[in-house]
Amino acid sequence: MRVLIVEDDAVLRDGLRVGLGIGGFNTDAVETCEEADAVLKNHEFDALVLDLMLPDGSGLDVLKSMRERRDTTPVLLLTARDRVADRIVGLDAGADDYLGKPFDLDEVAARLRALLRRAAGRPGARLEWNGLSLDPAKQKVEQDGKPVHLSRREYAVLHTLMAHPGQILSRSRIEEKLYGWQEEVESNAIEVHIHHLRAKLGSDAIQTVRGIGYRLGGEM
Repeated sequence: MRVLIVEDDAVLRDGLRVGLGIGGFNTDAVETCEEADAVLKNHEFDALVLDLMLPDGSGLDVLKSMRERRDTTPVLLLTARDRVADRIVGLDAGADDYLGKPFDLDEVAARLRALLRRAAGRPGARLEWNGLSLDPAKQKVEQDGKPVHLSRREYAVLHTLMAHPGQILSRSRIEEKLYGWQEEVESNAIEVHIHHLRAKLGSDAIQTVRGIGYRLGGEM
């Protein structure tokens, strides 16, 4: 899933990008309120990791702007301000969760997975569809109870489709979930990943809806 990190400390920002990347997230990062506002108005993210103390203002201003324009993207606040009063202000401003610094990267990833679960209205951690089971925490996939070994990109494509069961996703939308701004994407990259997934999961596992995109095959 695609996550935007708003953090001005370069060490923390890079650590979050690497750590969350290992955890299966596709991350982009900015370091100011102005950059965050511009990016959020033009790109779709599954979650936002937001520092409060930024060089050009408060992360709360970014958060308030998001909620005023009815952007419901889940927001996890990360900040050195860990007093109860600060947490209350952040949560009442529209944040979905709050974590004080220093923090553990595994906990950040776990909290993001929980936010994404709640946003999607899923009660359980696993994604299930027509004999397929995907565990976001362990980044493992099973089909009819048997493990399926996927590449990182194949897993990401399948995760994206299973997170939107029954929906048709365009190639460009899948690309946006998989690739960051700095990554070059081959024109047929998604088609190649879909082809490999069908070879491993069965030709009917993913359907092509001509001229529109892709969706999971079969029924839940």
